[in-house]
Amino acid sequence: MEQVRSRAAAQGMADRIVTQLKYFHGEFAALGSADLIWSRNGVHRVGDQQAALRSLVACLRPGGLLAVAESGLPPRFLPRDIGVGRPGLQARLDAAAEDAFGEMRDQLPGSAATVEDWPAMLARAGLIPSGTRSFFTDLPSPLGMSAREYLHMRLTRLRDRIGDRLDPEDRATLERLLDSDTSAGILGRPDAFYLTADTVHTARLCRGGVQY
Repeated sequence: MEQVRSRAAAQGMADRIVTQLKYFHGEFAALGSADLIWSRNGVHRVGDQQAALRSLVACLRPGGLLAVAESGLPPRFLPRDIGVGRPGLQARLDAAAEDAFGEMRDQLPGSAATVEDWPAMLARAGLIPSGTRSFFTDLPSPLGMSAREYLHMRLTRLRDRIGDRLDPEDRATLERLLDSDTSAGILGRPDAFYLTADTVHTARLCRGGVQY
């Protein structure tokens, strides 16, 4: 939000921009009305994602834009063979995380299966899709310490979330990556990198209102 306000001020638009930050675990009606709604990884935490999009659309003023950051590519940060445990750990971590994500979705109140074609979902919500764009973060090795610390935090959270889904060898490898006192740990590895993509889907409400 601070970045938005700073850029608005730099472009002489500070008096035209009002921002608000909200965290959602259900209905979106508390937003009020807006010309622009940015939702980052929020819709997938609502059981019925299509209904969540319709709730967001109900908050848009005619001509307003909805930007939904969902999907993209999961972060990659390890080579296939890291010299510890079986090669391919990163792929197995991704697979376990996908299984955990699916179970999380299934357990949400009112969970409804849907084909996650976001432009089509936005169109069904009454909007006119206006584009999809991916934004890449590419930090090659060797990483700086702040990036390594971020990866250590991410791996810690991953262990807490999916550690019980891993076989004993992979769990032991993950623990070694989290060991701060060894060169095999993520904080000291010269081969650690960070590559990911965030995908944003945008759609606009036509001046005449919702279109079905």
